[in-house]
Amino acid sequence: MAKTDLEIAQEATLKPILEVAQKIDIDEDDLEYYGKYKAKLNLDILKKNENKKDGKLILVTAINPTKAGEGKSTTTVGLGDGLNRIGKKTVIALREPSLGPVFGLKGGAAGGGYAQVVPMEDLNLHFTGDMHAITTCNNLISTCLDNHIHQGNELNIDPERVTWKRCLDMNDRTLRQIEIGLGPKSNGVERKDGFNITVASEVMAVLCLSSSLMDLKERLSNMLIAYNKDGDPVYVKDLKI
Repeated sequence: MAKTDLEIAQEATLKPILEVAQKIDIDEDDLEYYGKYKAKLNLDILKKNENKKDGKLILVTAINPTKAGEGKSTTTVGLGDGLNRIGKKTVIALREPSLGPVFGLKGGAAGGGYAQVVPMEDLNLHFTGDMHAITTCNNLISTCLDNHIHQGNELNIDPERVTWKRCLDMNDRTLRQIEIGLGPKSNGVERKDGFNITVASEVMAVLCLSSSLMDLKERLSNMLIAYNKDGDPVYVKDLKI
């Protein structure tokens, strides 16, 4: 009987992340550890290596997965393993999985069989906490926006022209369109709202595009969230948050 992806992953002998990093000339000072087998890279590594010759980029995309979910991720990991096997210095960049697909038929984003990333469970379930941080950031903006309207609406925001949605890292179709602020006046202003999945949020896109912490702050502050009753745009920075 064939082993499951989970059985294969749990039988793998993990190498410390420092050992993995050193194979591609990444120093320990460049790592921010999340246990022994995971780490983030310091953005300063880009400046340290800016004069080095660029490598080649192979983009794996537009593959129809099987019913078991074997598609782009499995192909990408297998390709990376193959290139490393023939002596090429190869690094794979995968998106962080969202919990919706992980708990659905599609599965996670760690690949499958002997072409998967380990620790597989960590990758598929919360990883380094970025999804939680993005979700919280997005919904903090929503909270401040609705509180601003409730506390007098100095920016004259039109509740019917709020473009910003809340988000949740789950495929919950019942939350795509909702009404908020129901009940007593203390619950805020009634209006239509909805939830996106976290990976489809603008905060996620901004995080991926940012080149530094200051660039991230600038991009977040310039996100459009609503229009006022005169039709003028309202941005995150207008809330002074």
